[in-house]
Amino acid sequence: MEDQDQDQNTNLDNEPTSVSSHDHKLYQQIDTFISILHDQPDSSSPPEIVEPVQNFADLFDAMLAAFESGSKRCTVLEADEPLCFLESVDRTAKLIKSLCRFDSDQNYAVAINRLSGIQQRAMSTMEDEFKSILDDYQTSYDRDQKAKTDETKTIHLSSSSSNVEDSSEFELPDQDQAETQLEKDEFLGYSDEMVSGLNKLVNGLIRGGHETECSELYFLVRRNAMEQNLKAIEFEKFSIDEMQKMQWDLIEKEISSWIMIFKRFCNSLLPSEMRLADAVFWGHTAISNRLFSNLTRNILLCFLNFAEAVMMTKRSAEKLFKFLDIYETLRDNIPTVEKLIISREWLPQLKSSAVLIRYMLGESIFMIFIELENSIKSDTAKTPVPGGAVHPLTRYTMNYLNYACEYSNTLEQIFRDHQEIGADFDDLKSQDHQHNYESNEAGSGSESGSGSPFQAQLTKIMDQLDTNLEAKSRLYKDPSLSLIFMMNNGRYILQKTKGTGEMRTLLGDPWVRKRSSDLQNYHTCYKRETWTNVLQCLSHEGLSANGKVKKPVLKERFKSFNAMFDEIHKTQTAWVVSDEQLQSELRVSISAIVIPAYRSFMGRFSQVFTPGRQTEKYIKYQPEDVETCIEELFDGNAAQQGKKR
Repeated sequence: MEDQDQDQNTNLDNEPTSVSSHDHKLYQQIDTFISILHDQPDSSSPPEIVEPVQNFADLFDAMLAAFESGSKRCTVLEADEPLCFLESVDRTAKLIKSLCRFDSDQNYAVAINRLSGIQQRAMSTMEDEFKSILDDYQTSYDRDQKAKTDETKTIHLSSSSSNVEDSSEFELPDQDQAETQLEKDEFLGYSDEMVSGLNKLVNGLIRGGHETECSELYFLVRRNAMEQNLKAIEFEKFSIDEMQKMQWDLIEKEISSWIMIFKRFCNSLLPSEMRLADAVFWGHTAISNRLFSNLTRNILLCFLNFAEAVMMTKRSAEKLFKFLDIYETLRDNIPTVEKLIISREWLPQLKSSAVLIRYMLGESIFMIFIELENSIKSDTAKTPVPGGAVHPLTRYTMNYLNYACEYSNTLEQIFRDHQEIGADFDDLKSQDHQHNYESNEAGSGSESGSGSPFQAQLTKIMDQLDTNLEAKSRLYKDPSLSLIFMMNNGRYILQKTKGTGEMRTLLGDPWVRKRSSDLQNYHTCYKRETWTNVLQCLSHEGLSANGKVKKPVLKERFKSFNAMFDEIHKTQTAWVVSDEQLQSELRVSISAIVIPAYRSFMGRFSQVFTPGRQTEKYIKYQPEDVETCIEELFDGNAAQQGKKR
């Protein structure tokens, strides 16, 4: 018997993990014994423990020793060996469970203790192997990236050294496709063989009663991996206190980075993590869903905490556009995450947190527009802009609104939600999910009709700007300059509105036509205010009596014209009309009424004066000189006396 045992042990030492026909027969004998134990009705009279139980324990013990020594790995073996090891783990668990029915028997207790010890060692070995493979994601990723880099360099060098004729035939890989592949590889970092091995280990650990240990190991490793991946793409965590102390220009940079990383996380890294969990825990859906949800929760809370910290900074007009960017990012990407998360415990919390932050962001955005309206109303500066130029308030407001209208769909959604929700956030939480996260296209469409809340607010701001500009125009003592000021600002507003499709759509064509009509009225009033008296000097009425020209009256007419025209030229060349089209329109319209009248007056009465000193004294301008002087108006330069010809 001892010789037989020695022969058997020698055989096991030489080939402890081979799946020979003897081993298969041994497994069948164990399965048969398990069935006998299962069918045994009386636990007080257990059957005798068969010899194959001892042989199986010896075989598994020897097999396990090879793994513990590090000479073999559970998932890197010959074709049939992984099945042998994992089957041994499974069979041991079943055998222990069956033997435990009779644990009061001393022989059974000894067998249970022996097998439990071996099983615990097997579980420990599998856990070590499981963690080792999981930890290898980073080296695997680095190896893949290095291979890609080397390949790219090789392609680049090959392309550079090729002939010009051949260079047109070579094409680099599609950029988007390359980035997509890199993103997928970056987050997984595991080969198919590694994932398959992880799944086998998961099955063995779960069957061996180590589901908790297996899950905790996976969670810890992948949580660290996710954090390292986010750190690698420069994701920073900031508390509310830290954010409050930062300058806004630094926060803006962090927001831009946050948006890019959050989109990448939701649309690439997170789906890759879900695929990994599903593959590793294939056949254990509930576990993979729970682990993935818990992993997602930790990282998503960091992203949401960042958004909340930004939102808690002091509200100001300059922050509107970054607030809108964050709002759109949450609105457009959180639904993607929700589709991946199945956990009933975590999903409501995610929805609630995201909705709350979006609501508060929306409230801040709404209030920024209210404050913009109030700031225009309260701008009561008493210093007029030199030359009647476009007021800085007009430039700021129109550029601000111009940029804001690029977010018109989102702003419509925010203003509509604010109108519907009011101050009751509980109503918001109870609304349908699709309403909370409707897409940009479906969310607003092109709402330019009546009842559009953002359009109404935009119109109020424009009306307030008009009222403010009218008040500022009255700061000018010269009525003509007041009209130039209104034309300059009106044209600037109109051009900015026409140049932005969204803003014109919101304000509507009737508003644009009304603005154009107002500009024309200002233009007409300017000509009447400035040039009526000048034209009266060129009137033929009252200059003749009994067919003779009244020379003293004619002299006064020429003197009055010269004085008025000199003053207008001196004053209005310093005025500013920066819009070239408006400047040209003004000059053309002035020339159209002044030049013909002056030519006619000169043609009729210039002959009255004696050529020489008298002509030079009263006829200061030739028609060409008048035209030249008109072309110098509104340049914003000091006047230069026109030279007569």
